[in-house]
Amino acid sequence: MNIILLGPPGAGKGTQARNLVDTRDMIQLSTGDMLREAKDSGTEMGKIVADVMARGELVTDEIVIGLIREKLEGDKQGGFIFDGFPRTLAQADALATLLAECGESLDAVVEMQVDDDALVDRITGRYTCGNCGEVYHKTTKPEAVDGTCDKCGAQDMKHRADDNEESLRTRLMEYYKKTSPLIGYYYAKGQLKSVDGLGEIAEVQSAIAGALDG
Repeated sequence: MNIILLGPPGAGKGTQARNLVDTRDMIQLSTGDMLREAKDSGTEMGKIVADVMARGELVTDEIVIGLIREKLEGDKQGGFIFDGFPRTLAQADALATLLAECGESLDAVVEMQVDDDALVDRITGRYTCGNCGEVYHKTTKPEAVDGTCDKCGAQDMKHRADDNEESLRTRLMEYYKKTSPLIGYYYAKGQLKSVDGLGEIAEVQSAIAGALDG
């Protein structure tokens, strides 16, 4: 089974992708991870990626498609999760062509829908222990003693610099501008399945499983 996970920043795509990797033996194809892996691989494609990144240039769609092709021609395990690609209609067309050339198909596109205001509240209220990485939230999961980690006792709470409302709403607007056409594209193909991305992690896992198996 090959799927695409769509969802705005902070919707929890990474968490759900890891669950699918664990429960269905799928392979997560994250654009960022593939580029970092290729850069250090020493392969011909890797040398091209390293050269482009060294010059500070943007990696082209052709390069990303080339990296995905390498993965599709390798061990398929339980199928692939496309995370962070495609982002545009041109990329969606290129991916469809590549899958057909590799004898593969796209089984589902799972859109993790969120309410923007609720998402902003969830993300901006989030902070972590700088020592052990335990995650807290100002309303849903505050530490028992203000400023002290429940898990390790450290007093080193940190907020991500881009977890502020202005930054997050900018990222959301950019996501919707680029991705909205993809929603219609995959809906027209009958491949789009939408789930509520703001539930508890287990609830979202269950909804995605239902969408994939239904």
